[in-house]
Amino acid sequence: MLQHGNGAASAGPLPPPAPAAPTPSSTPSRGPSRGPSRRRLLTGAAGAAGALAAPALLSGCGTDSAGSGGELTFWNFYGPQHGPDPAANRQADWFVKTVDAWNATHPVKIRLQFIPQPLYLNGSKLPTAFAAGEGPDIFLLSPGDFLRYYNGGVLADLTPHMDKAAIADYGTALSSRTVDGRVYALPMEVEPLAMFYDVAAWEKAGLSEADIPTTWDGLLDVGDKLRSKGPAGLVFETAPGYFQNFTWYCWMWQGGGDVLDHAGQPSFDSRATRQALQLWQDAVRHGIAPRTDPAAGDVVGAFRSGQAALWQSGIWQVAAFRAAAPDLKYGVFKLPLPPGGQYTTTLGGWSFCANAQGRDPGAAAEFCAWALGRSDEACVDRMVDWCTVAKSDVAPRTSALERGARKGGYDFWAMKKFKDEVFPGGRAEPRYPPVIYKAISDAIQGTMLAGHGVAGDASRAADSIAAYLKSYQGASLV
Repeated sequence: MLQHGNGAASAGPLPPPAPAAPTPSSTPSRGPSRGPSRRRLLTGAAGAAGALAAPALLSGCGTDSAGSGGELTFWNFYGPQHGPDPAANRQADWFVKTVDAWNATHPVKIRLQFIPQPLYLNGSKLPTAFAAGEGPDIFLLSPGDFLRYYNGGVLADLTPHMDKAAIADYGTALSSRTVDGRVYALPMEVEPLAMFYDVAAWEKAGLSEADIPTTWDGLLDVGDKLRSKGPAGLVFETAPGYFQNFTWYCWMWQGGGDVLDHAGQPSFDSRATRQALQLWQDAVRHGIAPRTDPAAGDVVGAFRSGQAALWQSGIWQVAAFRAAAPDLKYGVFKLPLPPGGQYTTTLGGWSFCANAQGRDPGAAAEFCAWALGRSDEACVDRMVDWCTVAKSDVAPRTSALERGARKGGYDFWAMKKFKDEVFPGGRAEPRYPPVIYKAISDAIQGTMLAGHGVAGDASRAADSIAAYLKSYQGASLV
């Protein structure tokens, strides 16, 4: 009998990025009763490539549009949803309660401003606002966008407002959000990637628990057996964007490859890079993986409708299954390895940031630290509630992760598996600027979907990255 979970049994956690031009964070269609997916959250926070490409375009100071009546604005994409969606409602409520608690105890007030997901994540509203000097005082930022905004001079230093103990409590979770030891963004969550499978499709294909693959060849074999019964046998992200890159990096890392070495020099054209590109190309070429995402990228909807059987996705799906398909049986396993490879997965997650050019940068930075970067009980509990009640994520702070576990937030089988098996050994999503992101994206797209030679596209991407680095000026890329 397969070891699997049933969403209805969950007692704790709940749910939660275009190509020609670099677009840091994409948005698949919203399915009914479904909270924001990681795919939506990862490919759009700065949709206009040119708007934030150079610091000079971000030199404007904040204006009254950044806040009204002395208020500071907090732009976010967690707001009222159409129709009953308990996951989305809990996420929106968490933001409301957080801001209400601040406003009740501080003279400078915060006003939540809900930006619909397509505009915030896949449009130009945020970068355009900053380019005009009218950006929000507080906003959410994905790791892939960090250097775009930091190099543009709009991220306030949060370090003076944080407890030293809280900085230590975050540990390596702050590594992609710091520059020269200073913190410029505070993560609210950590989101590891794994493989999800539909139990009914798995059993229909005659597979058992013993067939859960631990190697890339085994993954392709299982995918081939699954697709022979009708659904897409194995789904890798197909839409170009920061999200697709996010889901691909771990396959390269498992073979010991990287985009840049520890000294920040180009290292993309390697055996590990080529074999990771080859894996995705082989999956599509042999018909195991589809050329477009089933169900518009809705993993739960695709499983429920029989359109897909095996999908690489992240911990946020645990909450999505519980909210949208509580009776659907699914399984989760760690990413398989290449020959001689070492396990890793990519860790994503969004952060609070303060606008260094806003109405009151000090108060905005103070709010971010108060909400997520202090050692008091209320601050830790706030993160526990976000990661195990409003959403399903790994808490980025050790104290919150431990407290969440004590409260039962990781008791549900899938949350426990992510916390204990998938998350350990993970690596933070890189913070590459748009030119580097685009070179990688072109290599993935060209080999996976256009049938280009792996060696040629890896070499071209490496040349583009090396040429860019000769003139790059900004914070460290590694």
